Amino acid sequence: MMTEKINSALGRIPIRIFLPVVLTVLLFIMTIFLFILPMMEQRLVEGKREVIRELVASAWSSLEGYARQERQGTLTRDKAQAMAIEHIRGLRYGQESKDYFWINDMQPRMIMHPYRPDLEGKDISTFSDPAGKRLFLSCVEIVKANGAGYVDYRWQWMDDPSRIVPKISYVMGFDTWGWIIGTGIYVEDVHAQISAITRQTTMVCMLILFLIILLSIHIIWHGLKVTREKRLAEEKTLLKQEQLFQAAKMVSLGTLVSGVAHEINNPITSVMLNAPNLSRMWEAMLPILDHHHTQHGDFQVGATVYSRIRDRVPRMLAAITDDARRVRDIVADLKDFARDNPSQMKDDVDLNDVVNKAIGLTANLIRKSTKHFTLNCHPDLPDLPGNAQRIEQVVINLVVNACQALPDTDLPVSVSTWFDREKKQIVLEVNDEGEGIEADALMRITDPFFTTRRERGGTGLGLAISDRIVKDHGGTLNFKSTPGKGTTVRVTFPLLRDPHRVETKVS
Repeated sequence: MMTEKINSALGRIPIRIFLPVVLTVLLFIMTIFLFILPMMEQRLVEGKREVIRELVASAWSSLEGYARQERQGTLTRDKAQAMAIEHIRGLRYGQESKDYFWINDMQPRMIMHPYRPDLEGKDISTFSDPAGKRLFLSCVEIVKANGAGYVDYRWQWMDDPSRIVPKISYVMGFDTWGWIIGTGIYVEDVHAQISAITRQTTMVCMLILFLIILLSIHIIWHGLKVTREKRLAEEKTLLKQEQLFQAAKMVSLGTLVSGVAHEINNPITSVMLNAPNLSRMWEAMLPILDHHHTQHGDFQVGATVYSRIRDRVPRMLAAITDDARRVRDIVADLKDFARDNPSQMKDDVDLNDVVNKAIGLTANLIRKSTKHFTLNCHPDLPDLPGNAQRIEQVVINLVVNACQALPDTDLPVSVSTWFDREKKQIVLEVNDEGEGIEADALMRITDPFFTTRRERGGTGLGLAISDRIVKDHGGTLNFKSTPGKGTTVRVTFPLLRDPHRVETKVS
């Protein structure tokens, strides 16, 4: 699951932002470690070579000073050479002052070596480094050819004979005495310095890389934010379009309902007028029919006989009148419900009357949904200021939702009203023992277009509209639900006026 989330997040990163960042970082690293550091190492080695060349030239000048004293007769050759050897033996430089000079002659024979006194006075023509290079013969050859030059070989690390490392030396011939003087640098020194520079450079690079990463994260985050805002804007646009579409449907539905109600109203009025006339006509004909029945016996009336319909006709006419009156009331409620009436809070609303009308409009659905419907309206509820039509819309939505939540007709639905005198609130409660609502869905139950029954035709507008209507009346719409056990919806309307004065006024 976590891998899928990471892949999903990476998939949302625009490639035009991510790719330049990666290429920049890679180019930066390659430039530092493949170009700058090798160039620095080369320059450092060249600098070291220049330094030892100058140092050998300086030591050669010291030898020339003693040779001058010999030519002037101040010193004998042996004395001048002895003093020169001791002087060169004591010369030190470099880290910890352990870098030195040595002197050998052209044979070659070691004249002086500070760290290898065992070689002094010995023939070193066959002396070779661990790689087999006869380094002192190489020194003689370079001096004979060029008078001075560089020699690469392997030698012990300063005064540690157990450690053999690469070394570069510069040698220069001193023709007056037939000597060769030289000194060298350890390549390890260069590597150590390069390592130190590399570490420092790496730290700087890491800091720069960290800043680049932060900047890249900011750029990517900004890109994702823009993309997310664009997507949200598109979703909001689609939502607005859907809302407009649903609003248009509701307007069309209201117009259609109003028209249908008007068309139904005319024949129903005719039925209600004619049914009582038929009843009075039947009562007037009844003595004549009874007398005929007494004189001549039972007689045929349509597909049946008079004795069977004598008592049924009055009941049938009374049922026609009652049903026509019920249809008339339903039509009136539909016309009121569909009327394009703005949400004005000027009505004195009798909640019980509104609930009864809503139950009448949804009676057919209630009968199909449950065998156990209970309506408990508390008598003498005070009127509340508001819009009766809008409150009726709320009650219808809640009753319809309760019926649709029942998987079985044996499960009950109840609607109750009462007055909370302590809080001065009128309360409407709709309870069902249906499927219930999950906790995450319950938190979004009043969001526009959120529905758990979209596959069954739900639009997700009913509770959103109901919540808005209740808030417009200053009330609250609260839900309590347990999955598998049912849902209770409680609507409270504040009574902004004194209920005792209202009751007195009503009475």
